[in-house]
Amino acid sequence: MRVARLIQHCFAVWGCLSVCLFASAAMAAERPNIVVLFADDMGFSDVGCFGSEINTPNIDRLASGGVRLTHFYNTGRCCPSRASILTGLYSHQADIGHMAGDLGVPGYRDRISHQAVTLAEVLGTAGYHTIMSGKWHLGWRDEGSPTARGFQHFYGTRGYIDSYYTIVPRTEVYLNDKLVLPVGEHPVNDLHPDQQWYTTDVFTDYALHFIDEVREQDDEPFFVYLAYNAPHFPLHAKPEDIDRHRGHYRDGWQARRQARYQRLVELGVLDGSWPLSPLDVPEWETLTEKRRDDMDFKMALFAAIVDRLDQNIGRVIDHLQQIGELDNTLILFLSDNGGTKETGLFGIKGEENTVDNYDQWKSKGGWTSSYGQGWAGLSNAPFRRYKRENHEGGISAPFIAHWPERIKAAGQLRHQPAHLIDLMPTFIEVAGASYPTEFAGNPIQPLPGRSLMPVFDGDQQPQRTLYWEHEGNRAVREGDWKLVGLRNQPWELYDIAADRTELNNVIENDPQTAARLKAKWDRWADEVGVLTPQEFDQARQRARQKNKTKSTAAKPGS
Repeated sequence: MRVARLIQHCFAVWGCLSVCLFASAAMAAERPNIVVLFADDMGFSDVGCFGSEINTPNIDRLASGGVRLTHFYNTGRCCPSRASILTGLYSHQADIGHMAGDLGVPGYRDRISHQAVTLAEVLGTAGYHTIMSGKWHLGWRDEGSPTARGFQHFYGTRGYIDSYYTIVPRTEVYLNDKLVLPVGEHPVNDLHPDQQWYTTDVFTDYALHFIDEVREQDDEPFFVYLAYNAPHFPLHAKPEDIDRHRGHYRDGWQARRQARYQRLVELGVLDGSWPLSPLDVPEWETLTEKRRDDMDFKMALFAAIVDRLDQNIGRVIDHLQQIGELDNTLILFLSDNGGTKETGLFGIKGEENTVDNYDQWKSKGGWTSSYGQGWAGLSNAPFRRYKRENHEGGISAPFIAHWPERIKAAGQLRHQPAHLIDLMPTFIEVAGASYPTEFAGNPIQPLPGRSLMPVFDGDQQPQRTLYWEHEGNRAVREGDWKLVGLRNQPWELYDIAADRTELNNVIENDPQTAARLKAKWDRWADEVGVLTPQEFDQARQRARQKNKTKSTAAKPGS
Protein backbone atom coordinates (compact mmCIF):
# COMPACT_ATOMS: atom_id res chain seq x y z
CA MET A 1 0.00 0.00 0.00
CA ARG A 2 2.77 2.41 0.93
CA VAL A 3 4.80 1.42 -2.13
CA ALA A 4 1.79 1.96 -4.41
CA ARG A 5 1.36 5.52 -3.18
CA LEU A 6 5.06 6.18 -3.73
CA ILE A 7 4.84 4.86 -7.30
CA GLN A 8 1.98 7.20 -8.17
CA HIS A 9 3.77 10.15 -6.68
CA CYS A 10 7.08 9.48 -8.39
CA PHE A 11 5.71 9.04 -11.90
CA ALA A 12 3.37 12.02 -11.62
CA VAL A 13 6.14 14.42 -10.63
CA TRP A 14 9.38 13.19 -12.06
CA GLY A 15 8.37 11.01 -14.99
CA CYS A 16 10.91 8.58 -16.33
CA LEU A 17 13.77 10.17 -14.40
CA SER A 18 12.11 8.94 -11.24
CA VAL A 19 12.97 5.29 -11.87
CA CYS A 20 16.30 5.49 -10.09
CA LEU A 21 14.95 7.67 -7.33
CA PHE A 22 12.03 5.32 -6.81
CA ALA A 23 14.30 2.31 -6.43
CA SER A 24 15.78 3.69 -3.22
CA ALA A 25 12.44 5.04 -1.99
CA ALA A 26 10.77 1.68 -2.53
CA MET A 27 13.51 -0.07 -0.60
CA ALA A 28 12.90 2.27 2.32
CA ALA A 29 9.15 1.75 2.06
CA GLU A 30 9.59 -2.01 2.14
CA ARG A 31 11.10 -1.86 5.59
CA PRO A 32 8.47 -3.35 7.89
CA ASN A 33 6.51 -1.64 10.57
CA ILE A 34 7.38 -3.14 13.95
CA VAL A 35 4.80 -3.73 16.69
CA VAL A 36 5.67 -5.16 20.11
CA LEU A 37 2.71 -6.41 22.15
CA PHE A 38 4.01 -6.80 25.70
CA ALA A 39 1.93 -8.58 28.35
CA ASP A 40 2.50 -8.14 32.10
CA ASP A 41 2.71 -11.01 34.62
CA MET A 42 1.56 -13.56 32.03
CA GLY A 43 2.81 -17.10 32.48
CA PHE A 44 4.13 -19.46 29.83
CA SER A 45 0.82 -21.28 29.31
CA ASP A 46 -1.75 -18.49 29.74
CA VAL A 47 -2.79 -18.24 26.06
CA GLY A 48 -4.44 -20.84 23.87
CA CYS A 49 -1.57 -21.49 21.46
CA PHE A 50 0.62 -22.24 24.49
CA GLY A 51 -1.81 -24.68 26.07
CA SER A 52 -4.35 -22.53 27.92
CA GLU A 53 -8.05 -23.20 28.27
CA ILE A 54 -8.57 -19.41 28.05
CA ASN A 55 -9.94 -18.61 24.60
CA THR A 56 -7.47 -16.27 22.87
CA PRO A 57 -8.40 -16.41 19.17
CA ASN A 58 -6.51 -13.27 18.18
CA ILE A 59 -3.23 -14.21 19.81
CA ASP A 60 -3.70 -17.69 18.36
CA ARG A 61 -4.24 -16.06 14.95
CA LEU A 62 -0.78 -14.52 15.19
CA ALA A 63 0.64 -17.94 16.08
CA SER A 64 -1.08 -19.72 13.20
CA GLY A 65 0.25 -17.14 10.75
CA GLY A 66 3.71 -16.88 12.30
CA VAL A 67 6.17 -18.80 14.43
CA ARG A 68 6.28 -19.60 18.15
CA LEU A 69 9.52 -19.80 20.10
CA THR A 70 9.28 -22.40 22.86
CA HIS A 71 12.50 -21.46 24.70
CA PHE A 72 12.16 -17.68 24.81
CA TYR A 73 13.28 -15.98 28.01
CA ASN A 74 12.58 -12.75 29.85
CA THR A 75 14.33 -11.59 33.05
CA GLY A 76 11.68 -12.78 35.52
CA ARG A 77 10.56 -9.32 36.67
CA CYS A 78 8.82 -6.26 35.29
CA CYS A 79 11.34 -3.40 35.24
CA PRO A 80 14.40 -5.46 34.27
CA SER A 81 12.49 -7.03 31.37
CA ARG A 82 11.39 -3.62 30.13
CA ALA A 83 14.95 -2.34 30.30
CA SER A 84 16.26 -5.35 28.37
CA ILE A 85 13.60 -5.25 25.68
CA LEU A 86 14.18 -1.54 25.04
CA THR A 87 17.98 -1.50 25.12
CA GLY A 88 19.05 -4.95 23.95
CA LEU A 89 21.25 -5.17 27.05
CA TYR A 90 21.13 -7.21 30.19
CA SER A 91 19.14 -5.22 32.73
CA HIS A 92 22.14 -4.40 34.94
CA GLN A 93 23.94 -2.95 31.92
CA ALA A 94 20.88 -0.75 31.36
CA ASP A 95 21.03 0.40 35.03
CA ILE A 96 17.80 -1.42 35.94
CA GLY A 97 19.25 -4.40 37.80
CA HIS A 98 16.34 -4.34 40.21
CA MET A 99 13.27 -2.10 39.94
CA ALA A 100 13.08 1.54 38.82
CA GLY A 101 14.34 2.97 42.09
CA ASP A 102 17.73 4.58 42.64
CA LEU A 103 19.94 2.52 44.95
CA GLY A 104 22.82 4.92 44.37
CA VAL A 105 25.09 2.39 42.65
CA PRO A 106 25.75 1.63 38.98
CA GLY A 107 23.36 -0.95 37.59
CA TYR A 108 20.60 -0.09 40.07
CA ARG A 109 19.23 3.33 39.14
CA ASP A 110 15.85 4.93 38.46
CA ARG A 111 16.27 5.48 34.72
CA ILE A 112 17.84 3.77 31.72
CA SER A 113 21.61 4.20 31.50
CA HIS A 114 23.04 6.95 29.33
CA GLN A 115 25.50 4.33 28.07
CA ALA A 116 22.55 2.58 26.45
CA VAL A 117 20.29 3.47 23.54
CA THR A 118 16.64 2.52 23.28
CA LEU A 119 14.82 0.91 20.40
CA ALA A 120 13.03 4.22 19.91
CA GLU A 121 16.32 6.10 19.64
CA VAL A 122 17.85 3.62 17.20
CA LEU A 123 14.75 3.20 15.02
CA GLY A 124 13.92 6.90 15.19
CA THR A 125 17.37 7.71 13.86
CA ALA A 126 16.65 5.28 11.01
CA GLY A 127 13.52 7.22 10.02
CA TYR A 128 10.87 5.27 11.91
CA HIS A 129 7.96 6.94 13.65
CA THR A 130 8.26 5.84 17.28
CA ILE A 131 5.11 5.22 19.30
CA MET A 132 4.52 3.97 22.81
CA SER A 133 1.31 3.36 24.70
CA GLY A 134 1.00 1.83 28.15
CA LYS A 135 3.30 1.08 31.04
CA TRP A 136 6.83 2.50 31.05
CA HIS A 137 7.98 1.62 34.62
CA LEU A 138 11.53 2.78 33.94
CA GLY A 139 11.60 6.01 35.91
CA TRP A 140 9.40 8.95 36.79
CA ARG A 141 11.88 11.73 36.17
CA ASP A 142 11.66 13.86 33.03
CA GLU A 143 15.18 12.90 31.94
CA GLY A 144 14.23 9.22 31.88
CA SER A 145 10.75 9.49 30.40
CA PRO A 146 9.66 7.78 27.16
CA THR A 147 9.82 11.04 25.21
CA ALA A 148 13.29 11.74 26.58
CA ARG A 149 14.39 8.32 25.35
CA GLY A 150 13.25 8.55 21.75
CA PHE A 151 9.49 8.05 21.65
CA GLN A 152 7.85 10.73 19.54
CA HIS A 153 4.32 9.76 20.62
CA PHE A 154 3.48 8.52 24.11
CA TYR A 155 0.36 7.88 26.15
CA GLY A 156 0.57 6.05 29.45
CA THR A 157 2.21 6.01 32.83
CA ARG A 158 5.86 6.58 33.60
CA GLY A 159 5.54 4.34 36.63
CA TYR A 160 3.80 1.11 37.40
CA ILE A 161 0.04 0.50 37.10
CA ASP A 162 -1.99 -0.76 40.04
CA SER A 163 -5.48 -0.26 38.66
CA TYR A 164 -7.35 -0.78 35.41
CA TYR A 165 -10.13 1.68 36.24
CA THR A 166 -8.56 4.43 38.38
CA ILE A 167 -5.35 6.43 38.75
CA VAL A 168 -3.55 5.69 42.02
CA PRO A 169 -0.46 7.57 43.29
CA ARG A 170 2.63 7.23 41.09
CA THR A 171 0.60 5.92 38.16
CA GLU A 172 -0.40 9.30 36.72
CA VAL A 173 -0.99 9.28 32.96
CA TYR A 174 0.91 11.40 30.46
CA LEU A 175 0.26 12.38 26.87
CA ASN A 176 3.78 12.93 25.58
CA ASP A 177 5.26 15.20 28.29
CA LYS A 178 1.96 16.56 29.57
CA LEU A 179 0.28 15.16 32.67
CA VAL A 180 -3.30 14.53 31.53
CA LEU A 181 -4.72 12.22 34.20
CA PRO A 182 -3.75 12.93 37.81
CA VAL A 183 -4.64 10.67 40.72
CA GLY A 184 -8.40 10.12 40.70
CA GLU A 185 -11.24 7.63 40.87
CA HIS A 186 -12.85 8.62 37.55
CA PRO A 187 -10.30 9.20 34.78
CA VAL A 188 -11.69 10.63 31.56
CA ASN A 189 -11.46 8.58 28.39
CA ASP A 190 -10.47 11.49 26.15
CA LEU A 191 -10.57 9.65 22.82
CA HIS A 192 -13.94 8.04 23.63
CA PRO A 193 -15.68 10.12 26.33
CA ASP A 194 -18.75 7.89 26.17
CA GLN A 195 -16.71 4.85 27.23
CA GLN A 196 -15.34 3.89 30.62
CA TRP A 197 -11.58 4.32 31.09
CA TYR A 198 -10.07 0.82 31.24
CA THR A 199 -6.34 0.54 30.69
CA THR A 200 -6.27 -2.32 28.19
CA ASP A 201 -8.84 -0.61 25.97
CA VAL A 202 -7.43 2.90 26.30
CA PHE A 203 -3.83 1.91 25.62
CA THR A 204 -4.99 0.23 22.42
CA ASP A 205 -7.06 3.29 21.50
CA TYR A 206 -4.01 5.52 21.69
CA ALA A 207 -1.72 3.14 19.83
CA LEU A 208 -4.18 3.06 16.92
CA HIS A 209 -4.71 6.80 17.17
CA PHE A 210 -0.97 7.44 16.90
CA ILE A 211 -0.68 5.07 13.93
CA ASP A 212 -3.38 7.03 12.14
CA GLU A 213 -1.68 10.31 13.02
CA VAL A 214 1.66 9.28 11.52
CA ARG A 215 -0.04 7.87 8.45
CA GLU A 216 -1.54 11.28 7.81
CA GLN A 217 2.01 12.67 7.77
CA ASP A 218 3.85 10.24 5.47
CA ASP A 219 4.52 6.63 4.52
CA GLU A 220 7.59 6.01 6.65
CA PRO A 221 7.44 2.83 8.77
CA PHE A 222 6.44 2.98 12.41
CA PHE A 223 7.58 1.24 15.58
CA VAL A 224 4.88 0.66 18.19
CA TYR A 225 5.67 -0.49 21.71
CA LEU A 226 2.30 -1.38 23.23
CA ALA A 227 3.09 -2.21 26.84
CA TYR A 228 -0.09 -3.49 28.45
CA ASN A 229 -0.47 -3.90 32.21
CA ALA A 230 -2.72 -6.93 31.63
CA PRO A 231 -3.00 -9.45 33.20
CA HIS A 232 -1.07 -8.01 36.19
CA PHE A 233 -3.04 -7.68 39.44
CA PRO A 234 -5.34 -6.20 40.73
CA LEU A 235 -8.15 -8.37 39.38
CA HIS A 236 -10.12 -5.69 37.56
CA ALA A 237 -12.23 -7.22 34.81
CA LYS A 238 -15.19 -6.20 32.69
CA PRO A 239 -18.47 -7.85 33.75
CA GLU A 240 -19.21 -9.22 30.28
CA ASP A 241 -15.80 -10.88 30.21
CA ILE A 242 -16.15 -12.36 33.69
CA ASP A 243 -19.39 -14.08 32.76
CA ARG A 244 -17.63 -16.14 30.08
CA HIS A 245 -15.23 -17.67 32.61
CA ARG A 246 -17.08 -17.95 35.90
CA GLY A 247 -17.40 -21.59 36.95
CA HIS A 248 -14.73 -22.88 34.56
CA TYR A 249 -12.21 -23.45 37.34
CA ARG A 250 -14.23 -25.44 39.85
CA ASP A 251 -12.22 -28.55 39.03
CA GLY A 252 -9.17 -26.86 40.57
CA TRP A 253 -5.53 -26.21 39.86
CA GLN A 254 -4.43 -29.85 39.72
CA ALA A 255 -6.86 -30.74 36.95
CA ARG A 256 -6.20 -27.53 35.03
CA ARG A 257 -2.42 -27.91 35.22
CA GLN A 258 -2.70 -31.47 33.92
CA ALA A 259 -4.96 -30.34 31.08
CA ARG A 260 -2.54 -27.58 30.06
CA TYR A 261 0.36 -30.01 30.20
CA GLN A 262 -1.42 -32.44 27.88
CA ARG A 263 -2.32 -29.64 25.50
CA LEU A 264 1.28 -28.37 25.41
CA VAL A 265 2.47 -31.85 24.48
CA GLU A 266 -0.21 -32.16 21.80
CA LEU A 267 0.81 -28.78 20.33
CA GLY A 268 4.45 -29.87 20.20
CA VAL A 269 5.49 -26.99 22.46
CA LEU A 270 6.53 -29.46 25.14
CA ASP A 271 8.45 -32.73 24.88
CA GLY A 272 6.24 -35.47 26.28
CA SER A 273 9.23 -36.98 28.07
CA TRP A 274 9.36 -33.96 30.39
CA PRO A 275 7.02 -34.59 33.34
CA LEU A 276 4.68 -31.95 34.69
CA SER A 277 6.30 -30.33 37.73
CA PRO A 278 4.67 -31.37 41.01
CA LEU A 279 2.13 -29.26 42.82
CA ASP A 280 3.64 -27.02 45.51
CA VAL A 281 0.34 -25.92 47.10
CA PRO A 282 -2.37 -27.83 48.98
CA GLU A 283 -4.56 -30.05 46.85
CA TRP A 284 -7.77 -28.45 45.65
CA GLU A 285 -9.92 -30.98 47.48
CA THR A 286 -8.51 -29.88 50.84
CA LEU A 287 -10.12 -26.44 50.45
CA THR A 288 -13.60 -25.76 51.77
CA GLU A 289 -16.42 -25.45 49.26
CA LYS A 290 -16.65 -21.75 50.03
CA ARG A 291 -12.93 -21.27 49.39
CA ARG A 292 -13.11 -23.26 46.16
CA ASP A 293 -15.91 -21.00 44.95
CA ASP A 294 -13.89 -17.92 45.80
CA MET A 295 -10.77 -19.22 44.06
CA ASP A 296 -12.81 -20.20 40.99
CA PHE A 297 -13.98 -16.58 40.92
CA LYS A 298 -10.45 -15.18 41.27
CA MET A 299 -9.16 -17.27 38.37
CA ALA A 300 -12.22 -16.32 36.32
CA LEU A 301 -11.28 -12.67 36.86
CA PHE A 302 -7.72 -13.36 35.70
CA ALA A 303 -9.00 -15.22 32.64
CA ALA A 304 -11.35 -12.33 31.87
CA ILE A 305 -8.40 -9.91 31.92
CA VAL A 306 -6.53 -12.16 29.48
CA ASP A 307 -9.70 -12.36 27.36
CA ARG A 308 -9.92 -8.55 27.18
CA LEU A 309 -6.22 -8.37 26.29
CA ASP A 310 -6.81 -10.77 23.42
CA GLN A 311 -9.76 -8.72 22.19
CA ASN A 312 -7.55 -5.64 22.05
CA ILE A 313 -4.78 -7.45 20.24
CA GLY A 314 -7.47 -8.37 17.74
CA ARG A 315 -8.20 -4.67 17.32
CA VAL A 316 -4.53 -4.02 16.52
CA ILE A 317 -4.43 -6.83 13.95
CA ASP A 318 -7.67 -5.72 12.34
CA HIS A 319 -6.57 -2.09 12.16
CA LEU A 320 -3.30 -2.98 10.47
CA GLN A 321 -5.25 -5.09 8.00
CA GLN A 322 -7.73 -2.29 7.35
CA ILE A 323 -4.98 0.19 6.46
CA GLY A 324 -3.28 -2.41 4.25
CA GLU A 325 -0.16 -2.85 6.36
CA LEU A 326 -0.57 -6.13 8.23
CA ASP A 327 1.48 -8.18 5.79
CA ASN A 328 4.52 -5.93 6.08
CA THR A 329 4.42 -5.50 9.85
CA LEU A 330 6.60 -7.56 12.16
CA ILE A 331 4.42 -8.21 15.22
CA LEU A 332 5.89 -9.76 18.34
CA PHE A 333 3.85 -10.97 21.31
CA LEU A 334 5.55 -11.86 24.61
CA SER A 335 5.44 -11.29 28.37
CA ASP A 336 7.75 -9.78 30.99
CA ASN A 337 7.79 -12.57 33.60
CA GLY A 338 5.95 -15.61 34.84
CA GLY A 339 2.86 -15.75 37.01
CA THR A 340 3.22 -14.31 40.50
CA LYS A 341 2.70 -16.04 43.83
CA GLU A 342 3.04 -12.73 45.72
CA THR A 343 1.53 -12.88 49.24
CA GLY A 344 0.84 -16.60 49.10
CA LEU A 345 -1.78 -19.24 48.41
CA PHE A 346 -4.89 -17.05 48.20
CA GLY A 347 -3.19 -13.94 46.84
CA ILE A 348 -3.25 -10.32 47.88
CA LYS A 349 -5.84 -9.71 50.59
CA GLY A 350 -7.24 -13.14 49.77
CA GLU A 351 -8.87 -13.51 53.17
CA GLU A 352 -10.32 -10.00 53.12
CA ASN A 353 -11.42 -9.43 49.53
CA THR A 354 -13.55 -12.34 48.35
CA VAL A 355 -16.41 -13.08 46.01
CA ASP A 356 -18.82 -12.20 48.81
CA ASN A 357 -17.78 -8.54 48.97
CA TYR A 358 -16.67 -8.13 45.35
CA ASP A 359 -18.63 -4.90 44.93
CA GLN A 360 -16.33 -3.28 47.50
CA TRP A 361 -13.06 -4.06 45.71
CA LYS A 362 -13.93 -4.72 42.06
CA SER A 363 -12.44 -1.41 40.90
CA LYS A 364 -10.31 -0.48 43.91
CA GLY A 365 -6.71 0.21 42.93
CA GLY A 366 -3.47 -0.72 44.64
CA TRP A 367 -2.53 -4.10 46.07
CA THR A 368 -6.13 -5.17 46.55
CA SER A 369 -6.40 -8.56 44.85
CA SER A 370 -4.56 -11.27 42.94
CA TYR A 371 -5.14 -14.91 42.04
CA GLY A 372 -2.63 -16.52 44.43
CA GLN A 373 0.05 -19.16 44.26
CA GLY A 374 -2.20 -22.04 43.21
CA TRP A 375 -3.29 -20.31 40.03
CA ALA A 376 0.20 -18.87 39.44
CA GLY A 377 1.33 -22.50 39.26
CA LEU A 378 -1.26 -22.95 36.54
CA SER A 379 0.00 -19.89 34.63
CA ASN A 380 3.54 -21.25 34.70
CA ALA A 381 2.63 -24.86 33.92
CA PRO A 382 4.45 -27.10 33.28
CA PHE A 383 7.36 -25.37 35.02
CA ARG A 384 8.51 -24.77 38.60
CA ARG A 385 8.77 -21.50 40.50
CA TYR A 386 7.46 -18.00 39.84
CA LYS A 387 7.98 -14.34 39.00
CA ARG A 388 11.21 -12.88 40.51
CA GLU A 389 12.92 -16.27 40.29
CA ASN A 390 15.14 -17.70 37.54
CA HIS A 391 13.80 -21.23 37.29
CA GLU A 392 11.83 -21.86 34.10
CA GLY A 393 8.51 -20.81 35.63
CA GLY A 394 9.82 -17.31 36.33
CA ILE A 395 11.63 -16.55 33.07
CA SER A 396 9.88 -18.55 30.30
CA ALA A 397 7.64 -16.45 28.06
CA PRO A 398 5.11 -17.27 25.38
CA PHE A 399 6.61 -15.75 22.24
CA ILE A 400 5.07 -15.25 18.80
CA ALA A 401 6.51 -13.57 15.69
CA HIS A 402 4.16 -12.69 12.82
CA TRP A 403 5.25 -11.09 9.53
CA PRO A 404 3.51 -12.59 6.49
CA GLU A 405 5.74 -10.93 3.88
CA ARG A 406 8.89 -12.36 5.43
CA ILE A 407 8.11 -15.20 7.85
CA LYS A 408 6.75 -18.01 5.71
CA ALA A 409 6.77 -20.81 8.29
CA ALA A 410 3.17 -20.24 9.33
CA GLY A 411 2.21 -22.13 12.46
CA GLN A 412 5.64 -23.63 13.04
CA LEU A 413 7.61 -23.94 16.26
CA ARG A 414 11.21 -23.00 16.97
CA HIS A 415 13.05 -24.57 19.89
CA GLN A 416 16.28 -22.53 19.93
CA PRO A 417 16.93 -20.52 23.10
CA ALA A 418 16.34 -16.78 22.75
CA HIS A 419 16.13 -13.78 25.06
CA LEU A 420 14.85 -10.21 25.29
CA ILE A 421 18.36 -9.00 24.44
CA ASP A 422 17.77 -10.39 20.92
CA LEU A 423 15.04 -7.95 19.96
CA MET A 424 17.32 -4.96 19.38
CA PRO A 425 19.59 -6.78 16.89
CA THR A 426 16.53 -8.29 15.19
CA PHE A 427 14.92 -4.89 14.68
CA ILE A 428 18.20 -3.33 13.55
CA GLU A 429 18.46 -5.99 10.85
CA VAL A 430 14.93 -5.69 9.50
CA ALA A 431 14.90 -1.88 9.71
CA GLY A 432 18.28 -1.39 8.06
CA ALA A 433 19.27 0.62 11.11
CA SER A 434 22.68 1.11 12.69
CA TYR A 435 23.64 0.53 16.29
CA PRO A 436 25.84 3.38 17.50
CA THR A 437 29.11 3.26 19.40
CA GLU A 438 28.29 6.75 20.68
CA PHE A 439 24.98 8.55 21.22
CA ALA A 440 24.25 12.03 22.61
CA GLY A 441 27.89 12.35 23.55
CA ASN A 442 27.99 9.10 25.53
CA PRO A 443 29.81 5.85 24.69
CA ILE A 444 27.33 3.03 24.07
CA GLN A 445 27.81 -0.53 25.27
CA PRO A 446 27.99 -3.29 22.63
CA LEU A 447 25.02 -5.62 22.19
CA PRO A 448 25.18 -9.10 23.77
CA GLY A 449 22.25 -10.50 21.75
CA ARG A 450 21.79 -11.77 18.21
CA SER A 451 19.18 -11.32 15.50
CA LEU A 452 16.28 -13.76 15.60
CA MET A 453 15.71 -13.69 11.84
CA PRO A 454 17.70 -16.92 11.27
CA VAL A 455 15.67 -18.53 14.06
CA PHE A 456 12.42 -17.47 12.40
CA ASP A 457 13.72 -19.05 9.20
CA GLY A 458 14.46 -22.31 11.00
CA ASP A 459 18.24 -22.18 10.69
CA GLN A 460 20.26 -24.02 13.29
CA GLN A 461 22.13 -21.54 15.47
CA PRO A 462 25.49 -21.89 17.23
CA GLN A 463 25.38 -22.71 20.91
CA ARG A 464 25.07 -19.63 23.11
CA THR A 465 25.24 -18.65 26.77
CA LEU A 466 22.52 -16.59 28.51
CA TYR A 467 22.53 -15.10 32.01
CA TRP A 468 20.08 -13.98 34.70
CA GLU A 469 20.10 -12.36 38.14
CA HIS A 470 17.41 -10.73 40.22
CA GLU A 471 17.40 -10.15 43.99
CA GLY A 472 20.01 -12.87 44.41
CA ASN A 473 18.17 -15.41 42.28
CA ARG A 474 20.51 -16.37 39.46
CA ALA A 475 20.98 -18.61 36.43
CA VAL A 476 23.13 -19.31 33.41
CA ARG A 477 22.17 -21.43 30.41
CA GLU A 478 24.79 -22.72 27.96
CA GLY A 479 23.36 -24.90 25.25
CA ASP A 480 21.23 -27.46 27.06
CA TRP A 481 22.90 -27.02 30.44
CA LYS A 482 21.32 -24.70 32.99
CA LEU A 483 22.79 -23.75 36.35
CA VAL A 484 20.23 -22.03 38.57
CA GLY A 485 19.89 -21.02 42.19
CA LEU A 486 17.49 -19.28 44.53
CA ARG A 487 18.70 -16.40 46.67
CA ASN A 488 21.30 -17.60 49.20
CA GLN A 489 20.59 -21.20 48.21
CA PRO A 490 22.94 -23.72 46.56
CA TRP A 491 23.27 -23.95 42.80
CA GLU A 492 21.27 -26.59 40.92
CA LEU A 493 22.21 -28.11 37.56
CA TYR A 494 19.76 -29.33 34.92
CA ASP A 495 20.01 -30.85 31.46
CA ILE A 496 17.27 -28.84 29.78
CA ALA A 497 17.14 -31.13 26.75
CA ALA A 498 16.16 -34.05 28.98
CA ASP A 499 14.56 -32.15 31.85
CA ARG A 500 13.04 -28.78 30.90
CA THR A 501 10.80 -28.85 33.99
CA GLU A 502 13.88 -28.94 36.22
CA LEU A 503 13.03 -31.96 38.34
CA ASN A 504 16.35 -33.86 38.28
CA ASN A 505 19.19 -31.84 39.79
CA VAL A 506 22.39 -33.50 38.50
CA ILE A 507 24.96 -31.22 40.14
CA GLU A 508 26.41 -34.03 42.26
CA ASN A 509 26.84 -36.19 39.16
CA ASP A 510 28.55 -33.48 37.10
CA PRO A 511 30.36 -31.02 39.36
CA GLN A 512 32.77 -30.10 36.54
CA THR A 513 30.00 -28.69 34.35
CA ALA A 514 28.53 -26.86 37.33
CA ALA A 515 31.91 -25.35 38.20
CA ARG A 516 32.49 -24.24 34.62
CA LEU A 517 29.09 -22.57 34.37
CA LYS A 518 29.48 -20.95 37.77
CA ALA A 519 32.80 -19.45 36.69
CA LYS A 520 31.14 -18.04 33.56
CA TRP A 521 28.28 -16.60 35.62
CA ASP A 522 30.72 -15.05 38.09
CA ARG A 523 32.63 -13.35 35.26
CA TRP A 524 29.40 -12.06 33.71
CA ALA A 525 28.10 -10.81 37.07
CA ASP A 526 31.32 -8.91 37.63
CA GLU A 527 31.25 -7.43 34.12
CA VAL A 528 27.67 -6.13 34.34
CA GLY A 529 27.84 -5.00 37.97
CA VAL A 530 25.62 -7.50 39.78
CA LEU A 531 25.53 -6.90 43.53
CA THR A 532 25.76 -9.82 45.92
CA PRO A 533 22.60 -10.36 48.00
CA GLN A 534 24.33 -8.74 50.97
CA GLU A 535 25.51 -5.75 48.91
CA PHE A 536 22.05 -5.40 47.43
CA ASP A 537 20.38 -5.42 50.86
CA GLN A 538 22.80 -2.80 52.13
CA ALA A 539 22.29 -0.56 49.10
CA ARG A 540 18.52 -0.83 49.36
CA GLN A 541 18.61 -0.03 53.08
CA ARG A 542 20.74 3.06 52.44
CA ALA A 543 18.37 4.21 49.70
CA ARG A 544 15.33 3.73 51.90
CA GLN A 545 16.94 5.68 54.73
CA LYS A 546 17.90 8.48 52.35
CA ASN A 547 14.36 8.67 50.96
CA LYS A 548 12.93 8.65 54.49
CA THR A 549 15.20 11.53 55.49
CA LYS A 550 14.24 13.52 52.40
CA SER A 551 10.55 12.87 53.03
CA THR A 552 10.84 14.03 56.66
CA ALA A 553 12.73 17.16 55.63
CA ALA A 554 10.03 18.01 53.09
CA LYS A 555 7.22 17.99 55.64
CA PRO A 556 5.97 21.42 56.79
CA GLY A 557 7.47 22.47 60.11
CA SER A 558 10.22 19.86 60.01
